[in-house]
Amino acid sequence: MKKVYSTTNAPAAIGPYSQAVQAGDFVYVSGQLPIDPATGEFAGTDIASQTRQSLTNIKSILESEGLSMEHVVKTTVLLQNIDDFGAMNQVYATFFTGACPARAAFEVAAVPKGALVEIEAVAYRGK
Repeated sequence: MKKVYSTTNAPAAIGPYSQAVQAGDFVYVSGQLPIDPATGEFAGTDIASQTRQSLTNIKSILESEGLSMEHVVKTTVLLQNIDDFGAMNQVYATFFTGACPARAAFEVAAVPKGALVEIEAVAYRGK
């Protein structure tokens, strides 16, 4: 059985998908663009502010169901420009303290809406 997660504290899906879906003990958070849910606009034009907003959106989705970033076991980071990897990493490190999740990061040809970054996550809800 699956459970769909939805919160107004993160941007609504811009297509036919859910913000997150729980299947068993795992929660799959859809790729989060750096959209501020209060304004519907990008949180900024630089990689640091956009990374911060994408991760804040993930955090908000998880918190809406009683989870935290500590539950995240895997992330995937899509970057418009791999040269932004270092600056993205600096912000990313502030969201994950202690045991960091596994991660993959890629440069892609384009990110939706012209964003500099999109981040998806998998969290483990089990004990």
